[in-house]
Amino acid sequence: MTDMTAMTAAGLYVGLNILILLVLGVLVMVQRNKSGVGIGHGGNETLSRASRAHANGAEWTPAALVGLVAAAALGAPVIAIHVLGVMLTAGRILHGWGLSQNAGRSVGRILGTLLTLIVYLLLGAGLAIHALI
Repeated sequence: MTDMTAMTAAGLYVGLNILILLVLGVLVMVQRNKSGVGIGHGGNETLSRASRAHANGAEWTPAALVGLVAAAALGAPVIAIHVLGVMLTAGRILHGWGLSQNAGRSVGRILGTLLTLIVYLLLGAGLAIHALI
């Protein structure tokens, strides 16, 4: 990992987060198969949580990944890409796990949301500031 470029590091986190979305999507498929519900959630709480965990990941992950790749392309230090990538990946795992376990508040959801929002703030501000200076 010491020879990684910023773009290679960004690719690592893009790949890992795609795999997280894949797992969350497969969990929805499994629940759909178990419940026999083809669309929506049919009142099935487990399916509803699985669907929301996947949808939330699909809503929040892409922009962060675009930000990581943009930061790498603009010359961000490799360590910055790793720190942001680990925060995002951990946040998405925690959030997906937390939501799949409980529809209400949970440590996983709270920490996952917080980590994701911090990544958004740092990437958004960093990219905007870089563009302006």
